[in-house]
Amino acid sequence: ELFTVSKDKSVHVLTVEEGRLETRFPKAHSSALNCVLPIDNHIFATGDDGGALKVWDLRKGDAILEARQQEEYISAMAVDGNGKILLTASGDGTLGVFNVKRRRFELLSEPQNGDLTSVVLLKRGKKVACGSSEGTIYLFNWDGFGAASDRFALRAESVDCMVPITDSIVCVGSLDGVIRAVNVLPNRVLGCVGQHLGEPVEQLAVAPGGQLLASCAHDQKVKFWDVSALRGLVVDDYRKKKKKGGPLRALSSKAAGSGEDF
Repeated sequence: ELFTVSKDKSVHVLTVEEGRLETRFPKAHSSALNCVLPIDNHIFATGDDGGALKVWDLRKGDAILEARQQEEYISAMAVDGNGKILLTASGDGTLGVFNVKRRRFELLSEPQNGDLTSVVLLKRGKKVACGSSEGTIYLFNWDGFGAASDRFALRAESVDCMVPITDSIVCVGSLDGVIRAVNVLPNRVLGCVGQHLGEPVEQLAVAPGGQLLASCAHDQKVKFWDVSALRGLVVDDYRKKKKKGGPLRALSSKAAGSGEDF
């Protein structure tokens, strides 16, 4: 099934094979919808521009949890492997924690600098990484969502989207159009996977199997990058001295940006 949300406040559920509309919630929220996250075969969550979260049950055809704990738009969501704890990143700089099973709000983190734009689970679910519009990745311990345990400032204008490749490596899209591979703990920018020359990267996704990374940007193109080599990278705790201001290491022959999209 394919879930879509729109600024007309509606949610659509379609079949992938036929593109047939299965379910429609015409006025799902009171504000324009910004993100959607399937949790299991029947449960999914939606977040809107006003900071409201809803968790829906397709069997009931209605929301089973409604909350508005954050002041700004919900930019991204993530859920643990058990489908129990739902995390929401917001434009007000906070990380929200909700218990889906018990249908309740748990807590809100301290506000970080800038909008939180993305949230992913790493280190077998023991760490949570959030990207920010200021170009910083904030790290939280799984049992310590109140305050960030660590932060890592990238040499990037922003972190607009983020997707995990391994348990420690994420790919990050930025306003400058560069897709960076970043290792978390030890914190390192590994290099450039690819880029949309000068065009902000809107979204990243990893194909099933983890071999390919898909990216889309303001240049109206979807590009695919081979990230299979990242799985074999070993990052040493010892940081080698590197000349400041040097170019990013290219992680593939296409990383510098060429006319070819694949």
